[in-house]
Amino acid sequence: MKTTRLLFVLILLASLARLPNAGGQQEIVVSPTMLSGPWLPENPHRLDFASLPKVPSIHLVISDVRAKGSDPSRIDKSKGGVNQHNYLVHHEGQFWVMWSDGPGVEDRVGQRVSFSTSPDGLTWSAPRFITPIPPNSGPDSPHYGTRTDQGKRWISRGFWKREGDLLALASLDEAAGFFGPSLELRAFRFDKSSNEWRDAGLVFNNTINNFPPRQLQTGDWMMSRRMHDYRTSGVHFLVGGVKAIDAWTSFPVLGSASELKAEEPDWWILPDHRLAAVFRDNRRGGYLYRSVSNDNGHTWSKPVKTNFPDATSKVCGLRLQDGRYVFVSNPNP
Repeated sequence: MKTTRLLFVLILLASLARLPNAGGQQEIVVSPTMLSGPWLPENPHRLDFASLPKVPSIHLVISDVRAKGSDPSRIDKSKGGVNQHNYLVHHEGQFWVMWSDGPGVEDRVGQRVSFSTSPDGLTWSAPRFITPIPPNSGPDSPHYGTRTDQGKRWISRGFWKREGDLLALASLDEAAGFFGPSLELRAFRFDKSSNEWRDAGLVFNNTINNFPPRQLQTGDWMMSRRMHDYRTSGVHFLVGGVKAIDAWTSFPVLGSASELKAEEPDWWILPDHRLAAVFRDNRRGGYLYRSVSNDNGHTWSKPVKTNFPDATSKVCGLRLQDGRYVFVSNPNP
């Protein structure tokens, strides 16, 4: 039976309010209603995805690492490679895309980060590497293409446009699980004179972000942070990045993962400059959680379970030039 995959794209309306608490301060009240419409059934998981409007698009393949002759309907874990964790940016008149590029399936020993450029989003340059081979983890390593703490991998983490420079972020850690104890987030700067990427240094130790930094009204940058033990330590946000690319302060959302096993967070700036964040639920509860910050990411309201169906893959939120908010998810793969 043929399965239809539908990418779920919705306009977001933030149902948030501020009420005075006993101390006279503003207490954030986050509504559980994140998804609404006449087409939404009482149980959001029973939504008829096939009947939703489809966004017109052109599908292009920039890099095809499937093994020659493989069945396109199946994943061959023994042959070919994997391309994922893709990020897109427009910089100096062209589009840039980066992604994790590794052997077999996701995040095995030897995985690197690649990129390509395009003047129009339709024709793309041949892929090239951003990162070097992970230490002692190249194709000649006995651990190459496996999951083990005896080898390392790079994971693509997005483009950061900072002070006119284009930086590519990538995490490096042991390739056994998620994540290794040597986890670190590094930056690579594009050198126009050599047309190559150069290591710009450490961004933050024991860190993997989910999306590159965005700039706040204060001038600070902010991005999410998961540590190697995030399944117990919970999700944090890093604020800073102004004085130097490694100058950050880490602020927890809950301080631990005992109340919410938050996964792959995303966030955006509301019209009144408050911040709204969403979290996938690693307990597989079936719905996204949402939290709000009134102080530029230093403290966060307790995440509230929403009525928006969770996905087993990454979500992405952004604001359009006309002011509308769009949220991209795939809860019906």
